[in-house]
Amino acid sequence: MGILALNADERVKNVYFTEELLSVDLADGRKISVPILWYPRLQNATPQQRNNWKICGAGYGIHWPEIDEDLSTEGLLRGAPAPIVQHQNT
Repeated sequence: MGILALNADERVKNVYFTEELLSVDLADGRKISVPILWYPRLQNATPQQRNNWKICGAGYGIHWPEIDEDLSTEGLLRGAPAPIVQHQNT
């Protein structure tokens, strides 16, 4: 195991947005930035809804209660966009 792995701390420190990006600061000093279009609920949310986030999952997740969105730092680091949901016509 390398020395960097010993110091890795993927817990969420801060979350913020630009027009095109979701960015998450991690406790170990790294920053993850991903396209906001990967997460349609966040993309379609108001700025107030986006800024109403809470740390969850022992620090490794982010929850937006108003839009029912949950992301993990693991998924963000993997570059995992939200799954495409196909609606069935009834």
